[in-house]
Amino acid sequence: MRIPKPWVPLLTKKVVDGIISKQLVTPRVPIDQLTAATEELILNELMVEDRLNDEIREILKKHNADIEHGRLDYRKLFELTKQKIVKERNLIL
Repeated sequence: MRIPKPWVPLLTKKVVDGIISKQLVTPRVPIDQLTAATEELILNELMVEDRLNDEIREILKKHNADIEHGRLDYRKLFELTKQKIVKERNLIL
């Protein structure tokens, strides 16, 4: 995650307060509930890349022997795999 986790509540509060103060939405739920749901949404979106990186590490464990023997460059293989999955799943990182 590129934004530190402690920043997420502050970011969420600014987003929710800004949307409400500009009257872009009229909340139908209490502000605390709206803020909590928005924070969860933002956190999930920010963690997409972390989950993807974990998945790629698991995939590359299958090729660990080749990587350790120097036949494959882990970093390059990681990036190529990541690019392929991002393209296949139409992910935005």
